[in-house]
Amino acid sequence: MVRILAVDDEEPIRRLLMRELPRKGFSVESAPNGDIAFKLIKTNTYDVVLLDIVMPGIDGISLMKKIRQDPAAPVIIVLTGRATVETAVDAMKHGAYDYLTKPYKLDDLVIIINRAFEFGQLTKKNRLLEQELIRQETSSDIIASSPQSKKILSLVRKIAPTASMVLIQGESGTGKEMIANAIWQHSKRSTLPFIALNCAAFSESLIESELFGHEKGAFTNAYQAKYGLVEVADKGTLFLDEIAEMPLGLQANLLRFLDSGQYRRVGGNKVLTVDTRVIAATNKNLAELIAAGRFRDDLYYRLNVINITIPPLRERKEDIPDLSAFFLRKYGAKLSKNTSGFTAEVTDIFSSYDWPGNVRELENIIERAVILCDSEKIGKDDISLPAVHSEKNNRAHPSLQDMEKDHILKVLQETDGNQSKASQMLDIDRKTLYLKLKKYGII
Repeated sequence: MVRILAVDDEEPIRRLLMRELPRKGFSVESAPNGDIAFKLIKTNTYDVVLLDIVMPGIDGISLMKKIRQDPAAPVIIVLTGRATVETAVDAMKHGAYDYLTKPYKLDDLVIIINRAFEFGQLTKKNRLLEQELIRQETSSDIIASSPQSKKILSLVRKIAPTASMVLIQGESGTGKEMIANAIWQHSKRSTLPFIALNCAAFSESLIESELFGHEKGAFTNAYQAKYGLVEVADKGTLFLDEIAEMPLGLQANLLRFLDSGQYRRVGGNKVLTVDTRVIAATNKNLAELIAAGRFRDDLYYRLNVINITIPPLRERKEDIPDLSAFFLRKYGAKLSKNTSGFTAEVTDIFSSYDWPGNVRELENIIERAVILCDSEKIGKDDISLPAVHSEKNNRAHPSLQDMEKDHILKVLQETDGNQSKASQMLDIDRKTLYLKLKKYGII
């Protein structure tokens, strides 16, 4: 059903639209001014907005400017009693799909609404297609020079055509999502969505809704039903990153879903079924978490049909030269810098460094070096390595960021990698901790 928000300061017009459009099969809500409309749009999902131009407070054009900042904004149809050529041009310039002059025929409005809805759906599909094309292009980013990496890519090609579940293990920054992406690219589902969910990025109260969706009224602010990612990924692939961070209570529901493909939305009774391939990843030792009672052993065995363990970069240093060259080309082009290589001293530093942040850390360091470099080759002065390795690499005193990173690593070690406990000890919320972990290349 097409969801419509009618925004008009004239009460008779709102009443007319609220009465007549549902008879044509539409779901309609209304707002008397731009301020209320903007609040509704921020908390609800609409397919089409019927928008008056001249209103008190936020006028139609101003509201359009605010709405269009959101890439998922509804399609806008302007309805106005004071239409001029200038008004129409201004409305179309700011993203209106079409406009009608009051008074208008209801049948004409219905036709335009249906066309606007089809246009909006096509726009969303095109956006998804663009995202999928970008994701497919990342296959060339996988560098496999070492025997270990070549073996992993060989395994990826063997298992990709199957529907079997895969568990990818490895330290943070080793490229687990890239391997999951490669499995999807070589699978029979490669023309269908690849949806990723980071289990550490959501609170325990939100992750179930994100994964399985919820029904309208399931909890406060659940103003309408929401599709879960398992449903969005139907016939495609769902990547569950940091699976060890999934709350214990939700693990039983996930196991049930993996066994049958069936699930219920939060607050719903209807049993839904989808065909979704699941790939999971973790940087934790799941056997230790099982022993500590923090991860279900039956879920582990269900996920671990095929296991891929990615060795850390320090154990496959043959990959470093090609990875370095790749990142140098990438950021040289992105930043319009003519850096063509590394000095011998930098090459020696790279080969002797332990790379605790793995490939992600290498990429971050090279990006920074490209920004700082003023010569043809990146030299030692362009390279910045963390303070924890300063003596080995002759670095200066640690920065505040290095100290913060070291402190976070220490707390994570004390909590055995439990991000919920670590965030409590650090006196920050879990989302802030997650953003800092991403910033410092820890995950």
